[in-house]
Amino acid sequence: MVLFSYIRTAGIRLNIDSFTLNRRFRSVGMCKELKTRVLRLSAQSSADPSSQQQQQQEWTEILSATVKALKAGQVVAVPTDTIYGLACVAQNSAAVRRVYDIKGRNGDKPLAICVGEIQDIYRFCKVSVKEELLRDLLPGPVTLVLERSSTLNGDLNPFTKLIGVRVPDHPFMRRLCQMCGEPLALTSANVSAQTSSVAANEFEDLWPSLAVVVDGGPIGDKSRLGSTVVDLSVCSRYRIIRPGCALSATVQVLEGKYGLLEDPVNQ
Repeated sequence: MVLFSYIRTAGIRLNIDSFTLNRRFRSVGMCKELKTRVLRLSAQSSADPSSQQQQQQEWTEILSATVKALKAGQVVAVPTDTIYGLACVAQNSAAVRRVYDIKGRNGDKPLAICVGEIQDIYRFCKVSVKEELLRDLLPGPVTLVLERSSTLNGDLNPFTKLIGVRVPDHPFMRRLCQMCGEPLALTSANVSAQTSSVAANEFEDLWPSLAVVVDGGPIGDKSRLGSTVVDLSVCSRYRIIRPGCALSATVQVLEGKYGLLEDPVNQ
């Protein structure tokens, strides 16, 4: 059953499609009713000051609702600069297990984390490259694989000492991370092994399992390749784990500007 409702706040009408379904979460072993809120995020592109103010108020409301769901241990769907993703608070072990359940993802496949600022990377990773290099690649469609710090939840990817970290070039995602004050575990919004999503309606089958779906419209990059994933955990070396959508530009920075050598395993 689909219920259509509106929230009126500060003169703004936020369109919310609420889906009320029963969903059994295997990770917590209990049957729990979950209401999915689909929040339509308008683009921040208008030059009109009144429209900009309206959009800012709308974003604030949607951000607040999404943060509330995340802090309650729920899983949400969000737009990024590459594809749509599923996110939860990385420090919440039950929420991390829920992401695996929703996707049907193998437990030996790692999740990346997403943070809002370059400086946040140093809290959760042991960085062995220059900060200038980080700033040349991030924010952007790149996931950097680094050695994890002890601050990061030990239940997140417990089988590896490494962690992939992103700072998406997407204003909503960056602000969401900043407001949460914690890293978000992030993975593509699709059933495991299926095609990545560049529009919210492409993963409608997952909506009943999610607390919030932030619909930011179609993603500009239609390649569905996701971020370029590069391992920088070995000093002076890099290894491409996934080519993704920014391979050429990433390699140009790593080799051309910083003189890093590709790990022989990739050659």
